[in-house]
Amino acid sequence: MLDETNSIEEVRDYFGNDRFASEACGCEVIEASFGHSVCAFTIGPQHMNAQGHVMGGAIFTLADFALAIACNIGEKPTVSVQSSIEYFSMAKGTRLIATADVDKSGRSLGFYTVEVTDDLGNRIARMTATCFRRA
Repeated sequence: MLDETNSIEEVRDYFGNDRFASEACGCEVIEASFGHSVCAFTIGPQHMNAQGHVMGGAIFTLADFALAIACNIGEKPTVSVQSSIEYFSMAKGTRLIATADVDKSGRSLGFYTVEVTDDLGNRIARMTATCFRRA
């Protein structure tokens, strides 16, 4: 279990085991603390859809990765049980950044919001999620 005493390198090592996000999508951990995380990836050809824009699934993966970190630092092992995402705009920059924050952290459920922006400050998407704390 990770907590606030773990270094950012230890958090990166642990969540590097989320191989789809870290290897296939290139997600990086920028910040990690109780109920909060910031993750990002540099937009590359592997993120594009047929129309030449960042695929919704790549955006969701980044948001989900940030969620996983925010809801597991200093908590019992936690998994997402419901997620909803709204896409606002196409990315115009070269990087996507997801910021996850806890809205309410309970004993068995946690509620989170993840905002996704590009490096130009454009709002790209917002995810809300409900997470379950496993015993």
